[in-house]
Amino acid sequence: MLMRPLFRFVPDNTRFKFMRARWFGLAGSFLLSTASLVLFVYPGLNLGIDFKGGIVMEARTQGAADIPKLRSTFAQAQIPAAGLQRFGAPDDVLIRLDAQPTEGANQKLQVRVRAALEQAQPGSRIIRADVVGASFSRELFTNGILALVISLAMILAYIWFRFEWQFAVGAVVTLLLDITKTIGFLAITRIQFDLVMVAAILTVIGYSTNDKVVVYDRVRENLRKYKSMPLRDLIDLSINETLNRTLGTSSTVFLASLPLALFGGETLSGFAWVMMFGIAVGTVSSIMIAAPILLLLGENRLRREVTTIAKPPSAAGKIAQS
Repeated sequence: MLMRPLFRFVPDNTRFKFMRARWFGLAGSFLLSTASLVLFVYPGLNLGIDFKGGIVMEARTQGAADIPKLRSTFAQAQIPAAGLQRFGAPDDVLIRLDAQPTEGANQKLQVRVRAALEQAQPGSRIIRADVVGASFSRELFTNGILALVISLAMILAYIWFRFEWQFAVGAVVTLLLDITKTIGFLAITRIQFDLVMVAAILTVIGYSTNDKVVVYDRVRENLRKYKSMPLRDLIDLSINETLNRTLGTSSTVFLASLPLALFGGETLSGFAWVMMFGIAVGTVSSIMIAAPILLLLGENRLRREVTTIAKPPSAAGKIAQS
Protein backbone atom coordinates (compact mmCIF):
# COMPACT_ATOMS: atom_id res chain seq x y z
CA MET A 1 0.00 0.00 0.00
CA LEU A 2 1.47 3.32 -1.09
CA MET A 3 1.45 6.11 1.49
CA ARG A 4 0.50 9.60 0.46
CA PRO A 5 3.19 12.24 1.10
CA LEU A 6 2.61 14.42 4.16
CA PHE A 7 3.20 17.62 2.22
CA ARG A 8 2.60 18.61 -1.38
CA PHE A 9 3.37 22.02 -2.87
CA VAL A 10 0.24 21.98 -4.99
CA PRO A 11 -2.88 19.77 -4.77
CA ASP A 12 -3.23 16.73 -6.96
CA ASN A 13 -4.95 17.14 -10.32
CA THR A 14 -4.13 20.84 -10.66
CA ARG A 15 -5.11 22.43 -13.96
CA PHE A 16 -3.14 25.67 -14.13
CA LYS A 17 -3.22 27.22 -17.60
CA PHE A 18 0.45 28.16 -17.83
CA MET A 19 0.41 28.67 -21.59
CA ARG A 20 -2.05 31.53 -21.26
CA ALA A 21 0.81 33.58 -19.80
CA ARG A 22 3.40 32.38 -22.31
CA TRP A 23 3.84 35.77 -24.01
CA PHE A 24 4.21 37.49 -20.65
CA GLY A 25 6.89 34.98 -19.62
CA LEU A 26 8.80 35.26 -22.89
CA ALA A 27 8.67 39.07 -22.92
CA GLY A 28 9.71 39.32 -19.26
CA SER A 29 12.60 36.93 -19.79
CA PHE A 30 13.78 38.83 -22.87
CA LEU A 31 13.72 42.16 -21.01
CA LEU A 32 15.61 40.75 -18.00
CA SER A 33 18.23 39.13 -20.22
CA THR A 34 18.67 42.35 -22.19
CA ALA A 35 19.12 44.31 -18.97
CA SER A 36 21.66 41.71 -17.81
CA LEU A 37 23.68 42.14 -21.00
CA VAL A 38 23.70 45.90 -20.41
CA LEU A 39 24.97 45.31 -16.86
CA PHE A 40 27.63 42.99 -18.27
CA VAL A 41 28.94 45.90 -20.36
CA TYR A 42 28.50 48.52 -17.63
CA PRO A 43 29.42 48.38 -14.81
CA GLY A 44 30.67 44.93 -15.83
CA LEU A 45 31.63 41.96 -13.72
CA ASN A 46 33.75 42.21 -10.59
CA LEU A 47 36.56 40.05 -11.95
CA GLY A 48 38.54 38.10 -9.39
CA ILE A 49 42.26 37.49 -9.25
CA ASP A 50 41.83 34.44 -11.50
CA PHE A 51 40.66 36.56 -14.43
CA LYS A 52 42.33 39.93 -14.02
CA GLY A 53 45.62 38.94 -12.40
CA GLY A 54 46.98 40.10 -9.09
CA ILE A 55 48.18 38.94 -5.69
CA VAL A 56 46.12 37.17 -3.05
CA MET A 57 47.57 36.79 0.44
CA GLU A 58 46.19 35.02 3.50
CA ALA A 59 47.37 36.43 6.81
CA ARG A 60 46.88 35.39 10.42
CA THR A 61 46.92 38.14 13.01
CA GLN A 62 47.80 38.04 16.69
CA GLY A 63 44.32 38.00 18.16
CA ALA A 64 41.19 39.05 16.31
CA ALA A 65 41.90 41.01 13.14
CA ASP A 66 41.28 44.75 13.42
CA ILE A 67 40.18 45.44 9.84
CA PRO A 68 39.75 49.25 10.18
CA LYS A 69 43.25 49.57 11.67
CA LEU A 70 44.72 47.35 8.94
CA ARG A 71 43.06 49.49 6.24
CA SER A 72 44.42 52.65 7.84
CA THR A 73 47.93 51.22 8.08
CA PHE A 74 47.83 50.05 4.46
CA ALA A 75 46.71 53.51 3.35
CA GLN A 76 49.54 55.18 5.27
CA ALA A 77 52.02 52.75 3.68
CA GLN A 78 50.51 53.55 0.24
CA ILE A 79 49.64 49.91 -0.42
CA PRO A 80 46.81 49.79 -3.00
CA ALA A 81 44.79 46.94 -1.49
CA ALA A 82 42.03 45.84 -3.86
CA GLY A 83 40.37 43.90 -1.05
CA LEU A 84 40.94 43.44 2.66
CA GLN A 85 38.50 41.36 4.68
CA ARG A 86 38.14 38.84 7.46
CA PHE A 87 37.22 35.27 6.54
CA GLY A 88 37.00 32.00 8.39
CA ALA A 89 38.37 32.45 11.91
CA PRO A 90 38.42 35.92 13.56
CA ASP A 91 42.20 36.11 13.12
CA ASP A 92 42.22 35.18 9.40
CA VAL A 93 42.51 38.01 6.88
CA LEU A 94 42.36 37.84 3.09
CA ILE A 95 44.31 40.51 1.23
CA ARG A 96 43.92 41.14 -2.51
CA LEU A 97 46.37 43.35 -4.34
CA ASP A 98 46.49 44.55 -7.92
CA ALA A 99 49.20 42.99 -10.04
CA GLN A 100 52.42 44.98 -10.49
CA PRO A 101 54.25 45.46 -13.82
CA THR A 102 57.15 43.13 -12.98
CA GLU A 103 57.82 40.12 -10.79
CA GLY A 104 60.30 42.13 -8.76
CA ALA A 105 57.66 44.77 -8.04
CA ASN A 106 55.26 42.05 -6.88
CA GLN A 107 57.84 40.73 -4.43
CA LYS A 108 58.57 44.21 -3.07
CA LEU A 109 54.84 44.80 -2.58
CA GLN A 110 54.56 41.58 -0.57
CA VAL A 111 57.42 42.71 1.65
CA ARG A 112 55.64 46.03 2.26
CA VAL A 113 52.44 44.15 3.15
CA ARG A 114 54.29 42.05 5.72
CA ALA A 115 55.75 45.17 7.27
CA ALA A 116 52.36 46.90 7.39
CA LEU A 117 50.77 43.86 9.06
CA GLU A 118 53.51 43.75 11.68
CA GLN A 119 53.07 47.48 12.32
CA ALA A 120 49.29 47.28 12.64
CA GLN A 121 49.14 44.10 14.70
CA PRO A 122 52.52 42.82 15.92
CA GLY A 123 52.92 39.06 15.63
CA SER A 124 50.91 38.78 12.40
CA ARG A 125 52.24 36.46 9.71
CA ILE A 126 51.55 35.59 6.07
CA ILE A 127 50.15 32.08 5.63
CA ARG A 128 49.86 32.05 1.85
CA ALA A 129 50.72 34.30 -1.08
CA ASP A 130 49.73 33.57 -4.68
CA VAL A 131 50.51 35.65 -7.76
CA VAL A 132 48.43 35.30 -10.93
CA GLY A 133 49.90 36.87 -14.05
CA ALA A 134 47.83 38.77 -16.60
CA SER A 135 48.52 36.33 -19.45
CA PHE A 136 47.60 33.35 -17.29
CA SER A 137 44.40 35.05 -16.13
CA ARG A 138 43.38 35.74 -19.75
CA GLU A 139 43.95 32.06 -20.53
CA LEU A 140 41.78 31.07 -17.56
CA PHE A 141 39.01 33.42 -18.69
CA THR A 142 39.11 32.00 -22.23
CA ASN A 143 39.02 28.44 -20.93
CA GLY A 144 36.10 29.28 -18.65
CA ILE A 145 34.04 30.69 -21.53
CA LEU A 146 35.01 27.70 -23.65
CA ALA A 147 33.76 25.35 -20.94
CA LEU A 148 30.36 27.09 -20.97
CA VAL A 149 30.12 26.90 -24.77
CA ILE A 150 31.07 23.21 -24.86
CA SER A 151 28.55 22.37 -22.14
CA LEU A 152 25.75 24.07 -24.09
CA ALA A 153 26.76 22.26 -27.29
CA MET A 154 26.76 18.89 -25.52
CA ILE A 155 23.35 19.61 -23.99
CA LEU A 156 22.00 20.54 -27.44
CA ALA A 157 23.31 17.28 -28.90
CA TYR A 158 22.01 15.17 -26.00
CA ILE A 159 18.47 16.58 -26.02
CA TRP A 160 18.32 16.50 -29.82
CA PHE A 161 19.32 12.82 -29.75
CA ARG A 162 16.92 11.94 -26.92
CA PHE A 163 13.92 13.96 -28.11
CA GLU A 164 13.53 16.06 -31.27
CA TRP A 165 15.19 19.25 -32.48
CA GLN A 166 12.32 21.43 -31.17
CA PHE A 167 13.04 20.21 -27.64
CA ALA A 168 16.80 20.79 -28.05
CA VAL A 169 16.44 24.33 -29.38
CA GLY A 170 13.93 25.21 -26.65
CA ALA A 171 16.23 23.92 -23.91
CA VAL A 172 19.40 25.63 -25.17
CA VAL A 173 17.69 28.98 -25.80
CA THR A 174 16.23 28.83 -22.30
CA LEU A 175 19.63 27.97 -20.80
CA LEU A 176 21.20 30.93 -22.60
CA LEU A 177 18.55 33.20 -21.08
CA ASP A 178 19.22 31.66 -17.65
CA ILE A 179 22.96 32.27 -18.02
CA THR A 180 22.50 35.92 -19.02
CA LYS A 181 20.27 36.52 -15.99
CA THR A 182 22.88 34.91 -13.74
CA ILE A 183 25.53 37.20 -15.23
CA GLY A 184 23.27 40.17 -14.49
CA PHE A 185 22.91 38.93 -10.89
CA LEU A 186 26.69 38.79 -10.54
CA ALA A 187 27.03 42.31 -11.98
CA ILE A 188 24.45 43.73 -9.54
CA THR A 189 25.66 41.95 -6.40
CA ARG A 190 29.37 42.53 -7.25
CA ILE A 191 30.19 38.96 -6.25
CA GLN A 192 33.66 38.24 -7.56
CA PHE A 193 33.61 36.41 -10.88
CA ASP A 194 36.35 33.79 -10.78
CA LEU A 195 36.76 30.09 -11.51
CA VAL A 196 34.45 29.24 -8.62
CA MET A 197 31.68 31.27 -10.29
CA VAL A 198 32.29 29.43 -13.57
CA ALA A 199 31.79 26.19 -11.65
CA ALA A 200 28.60 27.62 -10.11
CA ILE A 201 27.21 28.56 -13.53
CA LEU A 202 28.04 25.10 -14.91
CA THR A 203 26.27 23.56 -11.91
CA VAL A 204 23.22 25.76 -12.54
CA ILE A 205 23.24 24.69 -16.20
CA GLY A 206 23.29 21.04 -15.18
CA TYR A 207 20.46 21.46 -12.67
CA SER A 208 18.35 23.55 -15.05
CA THR A 209 18.85 21.01 -17.84
CA ASN A 210 17.66 18.20 -15.59
CA ASP A 211 14.58 20.23 -14.67
CA LYS A 212 13.71 20.84 -18.32
CA VAL A 213 14.29 17.22 -19.30
CA VAL A 214 11.77 16.13 -16.64
CA VAL A 215 9.09 18.38 -18.14
CA TYR A 216 10.02 17.49 -21.72
CA ASP A 217 9.97 13.78 -20.93
CA ARG A 218 6.42 14.06 -19.62
CA VAL A 219 5.44 16.03 -22.74
CA ARG A 220 6.83 13.23 -24.91
CA GLU A 221 4.95 10.59 -22.93
CA ASN A 222 1.70 12.53 -23.23
CA LEU A 223 2.22 13.04 -26.96
CA ARG A 224 1.95 9.26 -27.29
CA LYS A 225 -0.86 8.94 -24.76
CA TYR A 226 -3.18 11.77 -25.85
CA LYS A 227 -2.90 11.76 -29.61
CA SER A 228 -5.87 14.06 -30.22
CA MET A 229 -5.19 16.63 -27.49
CA PRO A 230 -4.07 20.10 -28.71
CA LEU A 231 -0.39 20.72 -28.00
CA ARG A 232 -1.13 23.77 -25.84
CA ASP A 233 -3.39 21.78 -23.51
CA LEU A 234 -0.97 18.85 -23.52
CA ILE A 235 1.95 21.05 -22.38
CA ASP A 236 -0.19 22.52 -19.60
CA LEU A 237 -1.13 19.01 -18.50
CA SER A 238 2.52 17.88 -18.53
CA ILE A 239 3.66 20.84 -16.43
CA ASN A 240 0.89 20.27 -13.89
CA GLU A 241 1.77 16.59 -13.63
CA THR A 242 5.45 17.36 -12.88
CA LEU A 243 4.86 20.50 -10.82
CA ASN A 244 5.19 18.88 -7.39
CA ARG A 245 8.40 17.14 -8.41
CA THR A 246 9.84 20.35 -9.89
CA LEU A 247 9.03 22.46 -6.83
CA GLY A 248 10.14 19.73 -4.41
CA THR A 249 13.54 19.25 -6.05
CA SER A 250 14.13 22.99 -6.38
CA SER A 251 13.21 23.67 -2.75
CA THR A 252 15.47 20.89 -1.50
CA VAL A 253 18.53 22.19 -3.37
CA PHE A 254 17.66 25.80 -2.48
CA LEU A 255 17.40 25.04 1.26
CA ALA A 256 20.59 22.97 1.15
CA SER A 257 22.44 25.95 -0.36
CA LEU A 258 21.04 28.52 2.08
CA PRO A 259 23.33 27.66 5.06
CA LEU A 260 26.35 27.85 2.75
CA ALA A 261 25.22 31.27 1.55
CA LEU A 262 24.81 32.56 5.10
CA PHE A 263 27.72 30.89 6.91
CA GLY A 264 30.01 29.42 4.23
CA GLY A 265 32.65 32.12 4.16
CA GLU A 266 33.66 34.21 1.19
CA THR A 267 34.22 31.53 -1.46
CA LEU A 268 31.38 29.17 -0.58
CA SER A 269 29.00 32.03 0.12
CA GLY A 270 29.32 33.48 -3.39
CA PHE A 271 28.97 30.02 -4.93
CA ALA A 272 25.82 29.32 -2.89
CA TRP A 273 24.14 32.66 -3.70
CA VAL A 274 24.67 32.08 -7.41
CA MET A 275 23.34 28.54 -7.03
CA MET A 276 20.20 29.75 -5.25
CA PHE A 277 19.55 32.41 -7.85
CA GLY A 278 20.15 29.94 -10.68
CA ILE A 279 17.80 27.39 -9.12
CA ALA A 280 15.00 29.95 -8.86
CA VAL A 281 15.54 31.19 -12.42
CA GLY A 282 15.88 27.67 -13.82
CA THR A 283 12.69 26.49 -12.15
CA VAL A 284 10.65 29.40 -13.49
CA SER A 285 12.19 29.15 -16.95
CA SER A 286 11.33 25.44 -17.23
CA ILE A 287 7.66 26.40 -16.97
CA MET A 288 7.43 29.88 -18.45
CA ILE A 289 10.20 29.85 -21.09
CA ALA A 290 11.14 26.35 -22.21
CA ALA A 291 7.53 25.17 -22.52
CA PRO A 292 6.30 28.21 -24.53
CA ILE A 293 9.29 27.93 -26.90
CA LEU A 294 8.43 24.26 -27.43
CA LEU A 295 4.83 25.27 -28.17
CA LEU A 296 5.94 27.87 -30.72
CA LEU A 297 8.37 25.52 -32.47
CA GLY A 298 6.33 22.34 -32.33
CA GLU A 299 2.72 23.40 -32.75
CA ASN A 300 2.64 22.53 -36.46
CA ARG A 301 5.26 19.76 -36.35
CA LEU A 302 5.06 17.65 -33.21
CA ARG A 303 1.31 17.20 -33.70
CA ARG A 304 1.25 16.25 -37.39
CA GLU A 305 -0.42 12.96 -36.67
CA VAL A 306 -3.11 14.72 -34.62
CA THR A 307 -4.48 16.40 -37.70
CA THR A 308 -4.83 13.03 -39.38
CA ILE A 309 -6.37 11.28 -36.40
CA ALA A 310 -8.70 14.06 -35.31
CA LYS A 311 -9.85 14.94 -38.82
CA PRO A 312 -13.61 14.26 -39.18
CA PRO A 313 -14.58 11.61 -41.75
CA SER A 314 -15.48 12.83 -45.21
CA ALA A 315 -19.00 12.78 -46.60
CA ALA A 316 -18.11 9.90 -48.91
CA GLY A 317 -16.90 7.91 -45.93
CA LYS A 318 -20.15 8.49 -44.09
CA ILE A 319 -22.17 7.24 -47.09
CA ALA A 320 -19.99 4.17 -47.43
CA GLN A 321 -20.39 3.39 -43.72
CA SER A 322 -24.15 3.70 -43.97
